[in-house]
Amino acid sequence: MKVGIIQSNFLPWRGYFDFIREVDLFIIHDDLQYTKGDWRNRNKIKTPRGLEWITVPVNYKTTSQLIEETTIDHSTRWAQKMSNRIWEVYRQAPHFEPYFTQLSGLLLEPADTISELNLRLIHWACGHLSIDTPIRFSREFHPQGTKTERLVGILNQVDATVYLSGPAAQAYLIPELLENEGIRLEYKKYNYPEYPQLFPPFEPYVSVIDLLFMTGEDARLYLESPQELQA
Repeated sequence: MKVGIIQSNFLPWRGYFDFIREVDLFIIHDDLQYTKGDWRNRNKIKTPRGLEWITVPVNYKTTSQLIEETTIDHSTRWAQKMSNRIWEVYRQAPHFEPYFTQLSGLLLEPADTISELNLRLIHWACGHLSIDTPIRFSREFHPQGTKTERLVGILNQVDATVYLSGPAAQAYLIPELLENEGIRLEYKKYNYPEYPQLFPPFEPYVSVIDLLFMTGEDARLYLESPQELQA
């Protein structure tokens, strides 16, 4: 069984969903330290003036705070403001509806933590991308030890035979620990075709909502590499 384990992101780019698509089980690694200025609570959209961040305000109190403990700051009307901004930017997109109405409803629906909101939105996007990979949280497995030891502990509990990792993890992973457990290590490769965007030039690293608004039911085809499309 191929398993992938990465942290939750807010409305992540299409590569995140291709990662989920490629594995038999996807585990959200949110019992880790929350890092400010990262992808947990924000992402980018494409506007007439270039890339722009959309951000969920969170309550950050200490460097030891875990992602799964990080609550959303509801002292402002952030969800309505974000929904309004998305409408302003994308209302002319060819497949704006029904995605926008659904997305707006999910943003406005109360959520206590950023992990809860991210999971809700990940499930929503997966549904529209025909991805049915099971999703679980790392906290279910009570991982301990170093970064690689935590991963190995989780992988052993789910009987994984292959571990799919993001390429950035090459900086800290200890492959021997996986090999000793009979787990093959693979690194995800990202290589996707361009798709139409409202405002040129093409920007690949934007939220998946850009892809959905622009390509509709064909969005899942743009998760495949050019080689896969030719096969």
